[in-house]
Amino acid sequence: MMDSITRGNVKVSRRNMTHVMTKWKRRMGEQVKVFFIERGWLLFIVGFLLGRAIVLSTVSPFALSFLASVWLMRKEKSMKVMFAVLIGSMTFHWQQSIFISMAMVLFFLLAFIFHRFRDQQKLLPFFVFFASLATRSVLYYLTNNMEAYDWMLALVEASLSAILVLIFMQSVPLLSPKKYKQALKNEEIVCMIILLASVLTGTIGWQIYDVSMEQILSRYLVMWLAFVGGAAIGSTVGVVTGLILSLADVASLYQMSLLAFSGLLGGLLKDGKKFGVGIGLFVGTLLIGIYGEGYQELAPSIYETSVAVLLFFLTPESWIRKIARYIPGTNEHTHQQEQYLEKVRNVTADRVQQFSHVFKALSSSFSQVEWKEDQEEEEKETDYFLSNVTEKTCQNCFRKEKCWAQNFDQTYGYMQEMMTSLDDGTYTSKRKLHMEFDKHCVKTDKVVESMRHELSFFQANKHLKRQVFESRRFVAEQLRGVSEVMGDFAKEILKERENHDTQEEEIVQALKTMGFEIEQMEIYSLEAGDVDIEMTLSFYDYKGEGAKIVAPVLSEILRETIIVKQEEISPFPNGYCYFSFGSARKYVIETGVAHAAKDGGLVSGDSYSTIELGAGKYAVAISDGMGNGERAHVESMETLRLLQQILETGIEEKVAIKSINSILSLRTTDEIFSTLDLAVLDLQDASAKFLKVGSTPSFIRRNDQLHKIEASNLPIGIIQDFEVDVVSEELKAGDLLIMMSDGIFEGPKHVENVDLWLKRKIRDMETDDPQDIADLLLEEVVRTRSGAIEDDMTVLVTKIKRNVPEWAAIPVAKKRTVG
Repeated sequence: MMDSITRGNVKVSRRNMTHVMTKWKRRMGEQVKVFFIERGWLLFIVGFLLGRAIVLSTVSPFALSFLASVWLMRKEKSMKVMFAVLIGSMTFHWQQSIFISMAMVLFFLLAFIFHRFRDQQKLLPFFVFFASLATRSVLYYLTNNMEAYDWMLALVEASLSAILVLIFMQSVPLLSPKKYKQALKNEEIVCMIILLASVLTGTIGWQIYDVSMEQILSRYLVMWLAFVGGAAIGSTVGVVTGLILSLADVASLYQMSLLAFSGLLGGLLKDGKKFGVGIGLFVGTLLIGIYGEGYQELAPSIYETSVAVLLFFLTPESWIRKIARYIPGTNEHTHQQEQYLEKVRNVTADRVQQFSHVFKALSSSFSQVEWKEDQEEEEKETDYFLSNVTEKTCQNCFRKEKCWAQNFDQTYGYMQEMMTSLDDGTYTSKRKLHMEFDKHCVKTDKVVESMRHELSFFQANKHLKRQVFESRRFVAEQLRGVSEVMGDFAKEILKERENHDTQEEEIVQALKTMGFEIEQMEIYSLEAGDVDIEMTLSFYDYKGEGAKIVAPVLSEILRETIIVKQEEISPFPNGYCYFSFGSARKYVIETGVAHAAKDGGLVSGDSYSTIELGAGKYAVAISDGMGNGERAHVESMETLRLLQQILETGIEEKVAIKSINSILSLRTTDEIFSTLDLAVLDLQDASAKFLKVGSTPSFIRRNDQLHKIEASNLPIGIIQDFEVDVVSEELKAGDLLIMMSDGIFEGPKHVENVDLWLKRKIRDMETDDPQDIADLLLEEVVRTRSGAIEDDMTVLVTKIKRNVPEWAAIPVAKKRTVG
C-alpha cells in the first residue's frame, strides 16, 4: 500500500516538474523574444556587424543601406541602429567610422529636406546613392588625387548601397515582432539570405586558434536552411553566402563551391535528420577542400565543419521548426496552412450554422400563429358586425328601447342566428326563424338587407386574415427549408478528409506491381457509393488503361464498381495523365419521350424535364400548363424551371413543390395554373418518390404486371394551402415508368374505360425500349381520334436498368501476414 502511494506521489511530482519546466521554457522564450526583438537588440547586433562589413577591401555598402531601411520601417529603433553601426565601424578602422558617420549625416539631411514628399520608399535608394557617392568622393579627394579606379569604386559602392536598400527593405520586417505574413515569397527568402550573408561578412577576421568564425557561421547557416528547405534552399544559401564572403576575402573564393555543394548534399540528405545534413557538409568539405587547398590545408576546414556541425546538433529542433513554418514546401508550412484552412473552415461552418439557427428561429416565430379563432375573438367579430347592422336599422326605430333594453338577450340571439344562416346560405330554408323574427321586429326586410350588405365586408375580412395566415405559413416553410439546407451545408463543411493510409498503401502497391508509375494520388472519400479518388499516372502510349485496368483494380480493392469520371491525357509519350475515379451508380436511367401540340402546332403547353440532382438521385417531371399555346407553354416551363432550381439546392421535394405553388399563386392576380407530375429516383437502391399535383396517373410496368400510381391534388397555383401527397415505391431493374399528360390519359375517343384501355395497350407492347413505347402509345391515342390532335400530348417513359460495368474487377494479390 505504501509502495503504491509512493509511486503515485512520484508520478504526480514528475508531472508537476514537467509542467514547471514547460512553463519555465515558455517564459524564458518570451523574455528572449522581448529582449532581442521587441527591444531592438537583434537590430543592434545586425547593425554592429554590418558596420564592420567590407567587400573588395574598401567598399562598405551594407551599413548605410541597413540604417536607411530601419529608418523607413522602424523609425523608433533607428537611433539605436545608428550607434550600433558606428561602434561596429570603429572596431574595424577609424577611416571606416569617418565614412559611415559622414554618410549617415548626409542621408539624414536629405531625408529632412525632402520629408514633405510622398512615397519616401521610392526616394530612399536615391538618398542612399547620393549620400554614399558624395561622402566617398570627398574622402578620396581629401586623402589623394582621385583616379578613374577610385571613381569606379565610389560608383560601385553607391550602386550597391542603393540596391541593398531595396533588398533590406524586404528583410527588415522579418526581424520585427509583428507577424506580417504566413509564408515568405522566394524573393523574400533570397533577400533574407543576402542580409544574413552580409552580417556574416562582419565576422571576417575573428579567429579562435586556426578556426575562422565566418566559416563556422556560414556553414552553420547553410546546414540550418538546407535542413529546413531542402536541396533548393540549401544550394541557394550556399551560393549567395559564398559569393558575398568571397567578395570580402578573394582568397577564399573556393568557399562558394564548398557551401553550395554542401547545401545541396545536406538538402538531399535531410530525410536523415540532423545527422544526414551533417554528413552532407562533411562530404562537401572533404571533396572541395582537397580540390581547393590540398590535403595539407584540409585540417582547419575540417575543424570549422566539426564546430559548425556541433553547433547545429546543439540547436533545439523547435527553433528550426519555427523557421520552417515560413518556408513554402516544408511540412511545417503545410501543417500551418492546414491549421489555417481548418480554422477558416470551422469559422465558416459556425457562421453558416448560426444563419441556419436564425432561419429556424424565424420559421418557428412565423409558424407559432395558428388559424383558429377563440371564443373571445369570435364574439368581438360578431359584436362588430351586429353593431354596424343596428346602427343602420335599429338606431332610429321607435321599438329600440323595447328590443335592446328590455329584451336584449332575445334580440341578440335572433340577430346572431340570422347572421349565421345568411353566412352559410341556409336562411331561406329556416321558415320558423322568419316567422319568429317578423313577430319580434317591425323592420325585418331592412335588417336582412343590411346584414347581407355587411356580410360581404365580414367575409372579405375573414378571407384576408386567412390569406395572411397562409402567407405566414408559406414563409415559415421556406425558412425551415433554407435552415435545413444551411444546416446540412455546415455539416458538410465540417467533414474532414479522412485518413485512408491502409487503402492508399494497398492501391499504390497493386498499381506498382502492374508497372504503373504513380506521380500523385489523393483520396478524398471512400464512403460506399461516394468514392472520390484523384490520381496522376505516367503512360508511354495511353490505350485506355485508366478504365480498363486502374478502375477494375480499384473496384476489387474497394469492393464496389469504380469508373473513370474524368481524364486528361498527356499528348506526349511518358507524359503524366490525370484521372478522377468515382463510384458507379448501381442503376442507370434510360428515357424516351414523345409529344405533340394541339392541332399539330409547333408550341405545346406541355413541358418535360430530366434532372440530375446529384447524390445519386435523378428526377423526371411533366408539367401541363392550363390551356394550349404559348401561354400554357410558359406556365409549364416556369414550373419546371423553378422546380429544378429549388431541388438542386437540396430542399426536400414536398417543400419545393409548395414553394413553387406559393410563388405562382402570389406573384400575379391572373389565373396561372399548371399541373406537375414528378418522380425522384434513387440510383443506389432504385427507390422512387412520386409527387403528383393535379396530374394524371402514372403506370409502372414490371414484366406482365402493371401498377397504377395516382394522387389527388389540385393544380399548382390555384390555392396556397394544399398538402402534397407523396407515394413511395420500390422499383427493380427492368421496370418501366410511364408518365403522361392529360392529353394522353383523356385523349382516346369512344373508349368507355380509358384506364383499362391504357393498361391493356401498355401491357401488350412487345418492346421494352422507352422511346418505342412512348412513340407507340402516342400513336395509339391519335389513331382513336382519326388522326386529330385535340389537346397537347406528352408521354415520358423511363426504364430502370442495372448498371453493368464495361470491365470486370481485376483480382489483386494481397499481402499475407505471418504470425
